[in-house]
Formats: sequence, C-alpha cells, structure tokens
Amino acid sequence: MREYEAMYIVKPNYDEEQYAQFVEKYNALIQNNGGEIIKVEPWGKRRLAYEIDKLREGYYVLVRFNAEADLPAELERNFKIADEIMRYLVVRAGE
Repeated sequence: MREYEAMYIVKPNYDEEQYAQFVEKYNALIQNNGGEIIKVEPWGKRRLAYEIDKLREGYYVLVRFNAEADLPAELERNFKIADEIMRYLVVRAGE
C-alpha cells in the first residue's frame, strides 16, 4: 500500500450537515475499496484563487490515506461524476 493525498473542493451552496455527509461519503468510498484513512482535514469555506462557474468560494477538504494503486483512479472517477465537486486532485504523498 502507498500513501496518497486527495484535496477536493465542494460547491459552497450547501449547509454544514451536507458537507459532513459529503466527507463521510468519500471516506466510505476509500474504506470500501480497501483504503485506510490516515487523516481528514475539513478546511471549511475558503475564497478561490479564481472564479469557477461564477462561484468565488468553496468548501475545501484534505484527506490522507493508504491504498493500493487502483484506488486513486476510482476516487477520481467518482469526483468527476459528482455534481457537488468543483475541483479535485489526488497525488501520491511522501517521496
């Protein structure tokens, strides 16, 4: 297993309870596919560096996890089709 880091930005038009549900949804996705979560850091709403789809802020979440090599691709596939996700990045941590 290798260590990965995923950062995703959720659209800002949800309430705190919904943000918690989104974080749980993606944490469960990682765990259900054989991953092991190390740390979850919800950064909360922050201003974006540039406007995306006429939105100026987003809800940032950083997740560090251990997983096999195929899990990051599955996670990215889910981020890509999710309506609530504005941007995402999954990288291998460490090195």
